[in-house]
Amino acid sequence: MLTKRDVVVALAGFGAALGMVAMAQTQPAVMHSATFGWDAVADKPTEVGSVRSFFKSPTATLNELEYHATTLKPGLASHAPHRHPNEELVIVKQGTVEALVNGKWERLGAGAMIFNASNELHALRNVGDGPATYHVINWQSAQTPAAK
Repeated sequence: MLTKRDVVVALAGFGAALGMVAMAQTQPAVMHSATFGWDAVADKPTEVGSVRSFFKSPTATLNELEYHATTLKPGLASHAPHRHPNEELVIVKQGTVEALVNGKWERLGAGAMIFNASNELHALRNVGDGPATYHVINWQSAQTPAAK
């Protein structure tokens, strides 16, 4: 004979199972090997230029991997100096930029790379006569510290 307790336990188990299914469905899928053509991603205008957002997803080894490309108009910066817990790699595609690294501004051109360490102040601005485009690769892992 089924008791009230049996019904309550069965309903609680069913509810927990539904909750796990819902949680699994809301978490983004792990990104697998893929290709991303430059022209296949829309170049969206911003106040300071434009941005192409390619992906932002967990991978097999990272909580999140994000890649976008920014184009800045001459004389403009993407944002004020800032810091964040994730690390990032910036690769200058074209133009002339200045990067704030370790408290100093450094002038860089096409092909240069900038590593921004976790929670360290950094910034980037276009100091050339034409547009400056750069690639930004951000990642977060289980070891990514909290924001300062």
